[in-house]
Amino acid sequence: MNREEIMKILPHRDNMLLLDEVENREGTAIGHYTVRGDEFFLRGHFPGHPIVPGVILCEILAQSACVLAQDAMREGTISVYTGLNNVKFRSPVRPGDTVETNCRIKRIKYPFYFAEGTVTVDGRLCVSAEFSFAVQGE
Repeated sequence: MNREEIMKILPHRDNMLLLDEVENREGTAIGHYTVRGDEFFLRGHFPGHPIVPGVILCEILAQSACVLAQDAMREGTISVYTGLNNVKFRSPVRPGDTVETNCRIKRIKYPFYFAEGTVTVDGRLCVSAEFSFAVQGE
């Protein structure tokens, strides 16, 4: 899925849509985002030494997972984080890096989805996490 197709699932727009592409490969969401360097979150984090904030990396991970819940993601619904567990930040992500997310849904108790995933850059582990989100609306 490209950005236009992602926007049919996610309500995120403008500078908060943090995926360039994502696909569902047999129950695993694989997403990509290239950090351009002009993103709002890099301006103050840190001047002269920009590093993508961990919370943004977690957001990219969650946005990727939503492709796995796309059947529940209808117009008028949104998905919201309900938990983050066992989050580990292993390596920084910088401008020019292309992050790859890899996540899967472990369990569903609608409207709650329980997932796990990783963020890597060129095979280097940057983030691992367990997380949950809920589909709200309609």
